[in-house]
Amino acid sequence: MYRQLKSVVKFLLPDRFIASNEVVFRRIYALIYKGSLYKCNLCDTGLRLFINDDRGGKLCPKCGSISRNRRLWNVLKSDFITTDSKILHFSPSRALNRKLSNISNIDYVTSDFVGEFQADKNLDITAIEEADNCYNTIICYHILEHITEDHTAISELYRILKPGGTCILQTPFKDGDIYEDPKIVTPEDRSLHFGQDDHVRVYSVEGLQNRLEQKGFQVSCLKFENDKKNKYGLATPEYILLAKKPIKEA
Repeated sequence: MYRQLKSVVKFLLPDRFIASNEVVFRRIYALIYKGSLYKCNLCDTGLRLFINDDRGGKLCPKCGSISRNRRLWNVLKSDFITTDSKILHFSPSRALNRKLSNISNIDYVTSDFVGEFQADKNLDITAIEEADNCYNTIICYHILEHITEDHTAISELYRILKPGGTCILQTPFKDGDIYEDPKIVTPEDRSLHFGQDDHVRVYSVEGLQNRLEQKGFQVSCLKFENDKKNKYGLATPEYILLAKKPIKEA
């Protein structure tokens, strides 16, 4: 029902009007899903169920958050939301953007290069127009699989991160080695080989970790196993890489 209603709304109403009134539309629609069995940790809404999205994830009917955003919020609030933190977030989801923008004691900066997301800046991740060593935390979620020159992008992330700071990364992952082929260039072939028409590779956890370490990062991996109750509608198993820029000794 959700997908059909979304299609009808998009057909009848201008995109700009939908975007500016999304919160109101979702608040009304979420009344159908009100309950206590599940809960969205981004908007603190009790739900009788989540919406199943097209990729098998769980969508919050009220704020629109997907599973990986809710997991990311758990990670952020546990270790990365501190007084005077400066955070750069590439291509943020609207739900997480709203949540972080409302925290008064952090400097939260958003960027989207191609204009698909609401953002403060329009930064090219392969040539970031920011000073060296200026962010405590960088969120690079489902970005690098779109970037042909990912080695350059990783070097730029390292450059602008403060010593002791952390870049939080996730992409679609596979077992084995990284799969990429520069000869695969058409949207149809990329969709067939990489799972989406604007992806240029599929990483493995170990492969991305190695690329990050080659640029100087110290990398740890968070692995989240199955949760039978899964109250917050989180994806499992799930991997998140924490890439820390070392504090160099004088």
